[in-house]
Amino acid sequence: MANYSLKINGETFNVDVEDDTPLLWVLRDHLGLVGTKYSCGIAQCGACMVHVNGDAVPSCTLPVSSLGSDEVVTIEGLSKDGDHPVQKAWNEIDVAQCGYCQAGQIMAASALLKKNPSPSMAEIEDAMNRNLCRCGTYHKIREAVAYAAKNK
Repeated sequence: MANYSLKINGETFNVDVEDDTPLLWVLRDHLGLVGTKYSCGIAQCGACMVHVNGDAVPSCTLPVSSLGSDEVVTIEGLSKDGDHPVQKAWNEIDVAQCGYCQAGQIMAASALLKKNPSPSMAEIEDAMNRNLCRCGTYHKIREAVAYAAKNK
C-alpha cells in the first residue's frame, strides 16, 4: 500500500491504497463520494466520468497512482447547490429517467461546455458519444446540453 495525497473538489485528501486502485473505488469506498457510479468497469459507458484537470475521464480504469498533482472534480464538486448551468438544464429539460448515467452525462457535458461554450449539435453528439444511457434519453441529453450552452 502507498499513501497518496489527492486534490478532489478543491480539497486535499490522503488515502492509503494499492497503486493500481482505480480512482472510482478511492472516491466511493475511501472518501464516501458516491455520486460517481460504477457500471461497466472497462471505461466504455461513462457512468464513472469525472474531471481530471478539466477533461472528462472515466474513473473506473484510472489508477490512483497516475494522478500525481492532478485536480479531480466529481459530480459532488461541480457545484455546491446543484446550480451549475448543466445541472439546471438537466432539470429544466427533465432529462433523467432512471438517473443512473446522469452524473457521468453531466460531467461529460460540463467538460465540453468549459472547452467549447457554443458547441454545434454535431459537437455535442461527438462529446457525449462516450456516455451510454440505459433509458435512451439521448434526445433530451442533447437538448439539455444545447440549452445549457445558451443559458449560462
